[in-house]
Amino acid sequence: MKSFNLALLSLTLALTARADEGMWLFNQPPRQILRERYQFDATDPWLEHLQKSSVRFNSGGSGSFVSEDGLLISNHHVGADALQKFSTPQKNYLKTGFYARTQAEEIKCLDLELNVLQSIEDVTARVNAAVPASADATAAFLARRKVIADIEKESLDKTGLRSDVVTLWQGGAYQLYRYKRYTDVRLVFAPEQQIAFYGGDPDNFEFPRYDLDICLFRAYENGQPAKVKDYLKFSPTGPKDGDLVFVSGHPGGTSRMLTMAELENLRDQALPFRLGILKREEVMLVTWSARTEENARRARELLFGVQNSRKALDGRLAGLLDPDLMGPKAKAEEEFKLKVRVGPDGVGSFPEALAAYDKIAQATTTLAGQAIGSAMYEGAQGFNSESFRIARRLLRAGDERTKPNGERLREYSDSGKISLELALFSEEPIYNDM
Repeated sequence: MKSFNLALLSLTLALTARADEGMWLFNQPPRQILRERYQFDATDPWLEHLQKSSVRFNSGGSGSFVSEDGLLISNHHVGADALQKFSTPQKNYLKTGFYARTQAEEIKCLDLELNVLQSIEDVTARVNAAVPASADATAAFLARRKVIADIEKESLDKTGLRSDVVTLWQGGAYQLYRYKRYTDVRLVFAPEQQIAFYGGDPDNFEFPRYDLDICLFRAYENGQPAKVKDYLKFSPTGPKDGDLVFVSGHPGGTSRMLTMAELENLRDQALPFRLGILKREEVMLVTWSARTEENARRARELLFGVQNSRKALDGRLAGLLDPDLMGPKAKAEEEFKLKVRVGPDGVGSFPEALAAYDKIAQATTTLAGQAIGSAMYEGAQGFNSESFRIARRLLRAGDERTKPNGERLREYSDSGKISLELALFSEEPIYNDM
């Protein structure tokens, strides 16, 4: 779930009965449903305030501004990446925690970037207009990549904001997201890991939880704490039964519209393959960590991430193997196909809809045939080390920098240069033995 594209708003209703829920874009909230069901008016100013109070971490995860002087809060595991990178054999901040008593004691994170979404603009018409109707798949892809790079570059030059064109609904829409970027981020507080993960996995998925799963950071601009207008205020009482609860953040997504062909590929090939890699990696890291305390310190954050991914995918695969879950999904798809085959009220049909299912199945088969090679090289599973990733980034940079902006791989475009260089020149320690 490290797709950093979507700024999303989700909602739960804390009732003893089955909770209502949903996931929406900030610029497409279900206003009518919220008014009718919950007597809540999601006004534009309220949505903008929530959007600009929400923070995206480039290391994966979300947070929120909680003060006007740039203080922000996130989960402990989101901050653990930064803690690991500036820890040493003598100072293991992941284990012991950290507390800055003054701003002068706040520690600058080595390569952490924060993004705060400022605006969303629909650019679907411009992207689609750049693709000739007669273009084959390859020509359409190249034309689309060029116009997206042009849009992002124009926006960056005009506003100075990080500008990302986000693809929604498999190309059904394209939206330009503009982010304010913070690259001077400092750690303020992190509890020791044991209190942050007290209760382990069972407690991790329960509410209320009895641990201190937080990290506090501060965003800086020009060497001074950032001044922010939008931030979330702390409630000493917390939510109670019946309260309407919104959660905003990045990233997010839903797989509800996957077809049976896609779900069967996940069940039979993609997830078993990925789980095999994760479980081997977990065994290696556990064994290596057991040799010395220093090994354990170096591997802790990576091991924690591998274990989290393995547990999540184990659960996902269990769901896909559950006939009570998959049976209704298969039935619903067949019933829908029947409806489009005979048309509404038995008059006319929609062959293009049925053809879409066939195209998705064919594309899924093609992707499945490429999956292992993609995982080995692009997913770095064949050479799973930071040294390989840095070498690949440098090699590609040499090739991409000579191309026009619109022809480069997206991560090497002009609009992505700051983020690329932040990662490339990071002083993150690399341990050759690990």
